[in-house]
Amino acid sequence: MSTLGLIVCGPGGRMGGVLVRLIQDTPGVTLAGACDRPGSPRLGQDAGAVAGAGHLGVEIVDRIEPSAEEGRVIVDLTTPEASVAHMKAAAKTVTPIVIGTTGFNAGQLRQIRTLAARTPTVLAPNMSLGVNLLLDLVGQVAQRLGDAYDVEIVEAHHRFKKDAPSGTALALARAAGDALGRKLERVGVAGRSGFAERKKTDIGLLSVRAGDIAGEHTVMFGGIGERIELVHRAHSRDAFGRGAIRAAQWLADKENGLYGMADVLGRVA
Repeated sequence: MSTLGLIVCGPGGRMGGVLVRLIQDTPGVTLAGACDRPGSPRLGQDAGAVAGAGHLGVEIVDRIEPSAEEGRVIVDLTTPEASVAHMKAAAKTVTPIVIGTTGFNAGQLRQIRTLAARTPTVLAPNMSLGVNLLLDLVGQVAQRLGDAYDVEIVEAHHRFKKDAPSGTALALARAAGDALGRKLERVGVAGRSGFAERKKTDIGLLSVRAGDIAGEHTVMFGGIGERIELVHRAHSRDAFGRGAIRAAQWLADKENGLYGMADVLGRVA
């Protein structure tokens, strides 16, 4: 069995470092490249040393193209701007890419979808296998309960997270909305203030930012006299890293196009 080479974007970041360390413990994959932003003080350093995984002999560079070879997959969990640039490099070199970044605007998402026609691409707001199971469950529960239950989502992350609501919270809200025949753009309510009663069709989203919370999501279905809560808590970022590596392994031999974690897990979204 051949070894799959992974190119990690942002190896000195919170998720990039996790990926570099997990790759060393995952059979069948190896660190084949590491890319950071132009001007980064980490350029020229060893990716393993930067990530706390020991010397690995992989130098951090500012371009993906030199590392893009057959049998390799790019893994990107960085920032929206950087991810779009990495997506362009992936399309140019026809290198499969896994993107787990959140916070994209509509224009950036359009670019990724267009470029995905030129290279295999997995795009998912959350790489955790548990969260992707939760997405399925939320749709099923919402469909069964119908309009009689209010839908509210509370998400909590570390103080450094910039986008709110989280990409995962938005995905959960869309899963509920789709099951209920509601467009999130029309019924989503991000936080509440003032003096007004909630509308029956509202899907509420509340964001909490504190300390070093890896990620927590609670989907509440509130009825009269009872409520149902579906909860996912990430104990560490390892869950996201392992899911991203699994997605890369799955993507390595796929045709050009845009895929999600539901495809990776072999489920019907």
